[in-house]
Amino acid sequence: MQPKKSSFSSLSNEALCKLRDEIAALLNSRAEELRKELALLTNGADGKTDATTNNAKRKSAAPKYRGPNGDTWTGRGKRPRWLTSALAEGKKLEDFLIASDGSSQLGRTD
Repeated sequence: MQPKKSSFSSLSNEALCKLRDEIAALLNSRAEELRKELALLTNGADGKTDATTNNAKRKSAAPKYRGPNGDTWTGRGKRPRWLTSALAEGKKLEDFLIASDGSSQLGRTD
């Protein structure tokens, strides 16, 4: 059984472009209908998910590490330069931990 030849191959470029435009218009009108239906179902909500709206509500993280010049780092993301250079000098990450009472452990004597 051989596959049927497409009827599109017999159409001219102009006819194909007209067909493409008709399909695009049909899809756009259907998409608009679906948007309206969705708005009715969600009581007019704008469609944003909780993940996008919670970003503004999220608290900033408290700093966990304090550098010798008072610079702080939360422990999230890329390590800051001051910490990277201090670690390269042989210091330990724990040396920069901010104690739970709010004071830095920098300069401590163990």
